[in-house]
Amino acid sequence: MIDINTTPLIDVMLVLLIMLIITIPVQLHDVKLDMPTAPPQNQKLQDPLIIRVEIGADGSINWNGEIAQTRERLQTLAEQAALIQPQPEIHIRVDRSSKYGLAAQVLSASSNAGLSKIGFVGLEAFIK
Repeated sequence: MIDINTTPLIDVMLVLLIMLIITIPVQLHDVKLDMPTAPPQNQKLQDPLIIRVEIGADGSINWNGEIAQTRERLQTLAEQAALIQPQPEIHIRVDRSSKYGLAAQVLSASSNAGLSKIGFVGLEAFIK
């Protein structure tokens, strides 16, 4: 017989295929979330401190009643807020005609200071 016997080749390929299937890690389709835990029964719940940040159409940033004219001042205010325990909530209200870069500055300063409870309020003004 002149033809090459391919049966051993096929056997080796099947063994390699089975080894590959066995060694592939199992794909888990779960999302890891850090869910809040319930406070102890004897602990009284208190409302979190809310810091209101308003970004005006003229480029002004009003941090809880105080105007932050420079980036450094904005960063200082965010760092002061990060020292408060429990961590305050940052509510950002943006004027419809303000620049996106101002909101990015506020988010960047808050994130760099370690604040994690940040949210936008008043977004119904952007619905057409």
